Amino acid sequence: MRTSLEVADIFRSAGPAYRAAHAGHLSLHQLKVMSAIEHCRTAGLGGHVEACTDCGHWRIAYNSCRNRHCPKCQGAAARTWLAEREADLLPVGYFHVVFTLPAEIADIAFQNKGAVYDLLFRAASETMLTIAADPKHLGARIGITAVLHSWGSALTHHPHVHMIVPGGGIALDRSRWISSRPAFLLPVRVLGKLFRRLFLTRLIALHDAGRLAFFGSMAQLADRRAFLRHLAPVRKKRWVVYAKPPFAGPEAVLAYLSRYTHRVAISNRRLISFDEASVTFRYKDYRRDEADRHQIMTLAADEFIRRFLLHVLPRGFHRIRHYGLLAGSSRKAGLALARGLLAVAPPDNDRPEDPIDPRPPCPCCGGRMVIIEAFARCSQPRAPPHGPTSTGRNAP
Repeated sequence: MRTSLEVADIFRSAGPAYRAAHAGHLSLHQLKVMSAIEHCRTAGLGGHVEACTDCGHWRIAYNSCRNRHCPKCQGAAARTWLAEREADLLPVGYFHVVFTLPAEIADIAFQNKGAVYDLLFRAASETMLTIAADPKHLGARIGITAVLHSWGSALTHHPHVHMIVPGGGIALDRSRWISSRPAFLLPVRVLGKLFRRLFLTRLIALHDAGRLAFFGSMAQLADRRAFLRHLAPVRKKRWVVYAKPPFAGPEAVLAYLSRYTHRVAISNRRLISFDEASVTFRYKDYRRDEADRHQIMTLAADEFIRRFLLHVLPRGFHRIRHYGLLAGSSRKAGLALARGLLAVAPPDNDRPEDPIDPRPPCPCCGGRMVIIEAFARCSQPRAPPHGPTSTGRNAP
């Protein structure tokens, strides 16, 4: 069901003026994202007409843009992804771990998204796998599902990686499953120190290899000495790694993952109002106490669009990645071994199922809707046939 206000409404209304005011400063990719969101599920992308085979009810269904930044398209993508991941769940507690970049590094990441976001993934995952494999800690090979977020609740640039990690892993000699302590996975201070060392070492290597670019007020960081001076304060800072005790069970993991895997910047349901000049939305202020965290913010329309576009990812960048037992090349074998060591049956994927009827149900009588007409981009469907069950009142 369509919400009363959508990001697309803001883009359609304020987007043309924003593009004109920032001509030459928006990338082609950002412009394409704006266009996709504006035209999603409108006649601009074409669509089809469906009719019920029983009662004759008809409706127009416009095509989706399928852009991964579109709030309307990501709900279906998340449900599909979660259904596929359900078979990977193990009957153990799962921990939520978050690796966050300091503000000084976030500034560098903003101008070098592909390189620094990729480094964030690699340094965080290697940190987890290394400390977990250490016999002084867990002494096991763990599995990780990692998701990149580049935003804070107020749409500011705040790059961090969320990880969902089973509470245990396979012993290094592959002989047994080693469970973590009930409410403790790995020491966060140890994780923070190794993460800081790995990340900074490789960030400097990227600079030395000429793979970082700097513009505007940060142009001086192209000089190696200036770059090292910029990094000096964060070498002494504590890099915060957050670890939350395990979820109630595998089902809770899926429910939680749905909040993180396919959401970009802001969901439509957080929007409150838009008056052509400003946007009001809900956000969480994590500096406040739990009871007082939910706040309301109003931004000028231009500023809202600017903040949204901060989080457009580089083309082809994978923001969901798997490591350890869940890495693509070894996931099937790793999960099979883990289930064997945990003495649980594998998921029953071979049981016969009734064929699924791909036709959607009729909202009026429960019958099946079939496509009776398709129309191209920027076109409109022909008028429906006359009759008591096929009037425009039945269309959405």
